[in-house]
Amino acid sequence: MDMLHLYEWVDIKSILIFFSVFLLLSDYIRNKAPKNFPPGPWSLPIIGDIHHIDNSKIHLQFAKFAEKYGKIFSLRIGPRMVVLDGYKLVKEVYTQQGDNLADRPSLPIFFDIIGDRGLLVTNGYKWKHQRRFALSTLRNFGLEKKSLEPSISLECCFLNEAISNKQGRPFDPHFLLNNAVSNVICVLVFGNRFEYSDHEFQSLLKNISEAFYLEGGVCAQLYNMFPWLMRRLPGPHKKIIALWKEVIGFVRERVNVHRENYDPSNPRDYIDCFLTEMEKLKDDTAAGFDVENLCICSLNLFVAGTETTATTLYWGLLYMIKYPEIQAKVQEEIDCVVGGSRQPSLSDKDSMPYTNAVIHEIQRIGNIIPINVVRATVEDTQIGPYSIPKGTIVTGSLTSVLFDESEWETPHSFNPGHFLDTEGNFRRRDAFLPFSLGKRVCLGEQLARMELFLFFSSLLQRFTFSSPAGVEPKLDFKLGATHCPQPYKLCAVPR
Repeated sequence: MDMLHLYEWVDIKSILIFFSVFLLLSDYIRNKAPKNFPPGPWSLPIIGDIHHIDNSKIHLQFAKFAEKYGKIFSLRIGPRMVVLDGYKLVKEVYTQQGDNLADRPSLPIFFDIIGDRGLLVTNGYKWKHQRRFALSTLRNFGLEKKSLEPSISLECCFLNEAISNKQGRPFDPHFLLNNAVSNVICVLVFGNRFEYSDHEFQSLLKNISEAFYLEGGVCAQLYNMFPWLMRRLPGPHKKIIALWKEVIGFVRERVNVHRENYDPSNPRDYIDCFLTEMEKLKDDTAAGFDVENLCICSLNLFVAGTETTATTLYWGLLYMIKYPEIQAKVQEEIDCVVGGSRQPSLSDKDSMPYTNAVIHEIQRIGNIIPINVVRATVEDTQIGPYSIPKGTIVTGSLTSVLFDESEWETPHSFNPGHFLDTEGNFRRRDAFLPFSLGKRVCLGEQLARMELFLFFSSLLQRFTFSSPAGVEPKLDFKLGATHCPQPYKLCAVPR
């Protein structure tokens, strides 16, 4: 009987050993670094470089890796990724090899949520058609034109009124800013804005912010590394999927309402125009003009048009209460150029170089998308001395661009002088790339620029912002898919 148990134990032990060796060998073969690949930290079997990464400050760790391994280095966080460090390198690769970096990688967590749909993660024929259509449609509704300015200015009035109602008491401006910025893109995509008292919409915006934060966590990385396992395990990754499903459900409701009262002779917004295009291209299924893709494209525009600009303004107010002398100087310029009897307009921008410089510096130091939205090589590519196989994830670190010590005089300080010449005139900086560049440059750059100027100047025209009594403002951040301030409160006193 004892011999029988021994044989059973040996058999089980042999199976476990064989299985372990098999896993290690298959992982080595599948993830072995290609020949002439960029250097990087020493990876462990199965988990790659995840033990080297602190997700709460990964953008800062990239700088450390670049110091050790060079301006072009690699990491294995799931699939292997190549990171480009520094303005000159990022610009060179993204512009000169833009066609080779026009794809997005297929990451399991996003594929499981939206599939191969939308404007953000699709590639090739479908992506080109959808991006071209989105740009032309939004331009027709005023994107990049002053015809959109009245809509933004009206929203500035609503936001100012909501802040006035706080009566100088401490409050967190995060979701008021989110709602205000979101309303601009909501008018373009859905045809209507949402009241700040709309609790359902406020809850939706909170879900989006939470999902963005969770996407930067270790569970999201593990999902992309081991989707077959993580799909079966509980954890924050399940919350990410549930939150996005709820947001998609909200968008789908708007699409269904549009389909019910759609009038092809009177397109009201992006959704109506998409429905018209569906009829025109119903035989070209590869172009992606179908109801499900409409939902995801609308989602992409809605979310992208909300989160980054609102977060920039959130940083902006924090820096104003941190540096009241800069706030006062902005207000002095607003008073001189605009006065108090009318709202600031885009035509004032050229006459307000200091305000414009402050906004640009907020964008630079706020660093909203610090590691950039990753791309993938369309074909085998040479970057510097290294060979990068087709399908490899590549990202140009925006942190390394916006804080490049060879490009910025005081990169780690809040200094509006970065964007002013010796005579106080506004000056453009080549290394100012918060919207990235190349084939996948941010679709809504012009809209964001308009919003930032009008919202920021309108807020500082009406209010003086300060910390609550006895509270020292802190510039602490939290990192998810975006780089946000830690929640804070301020007081807004009418001027």
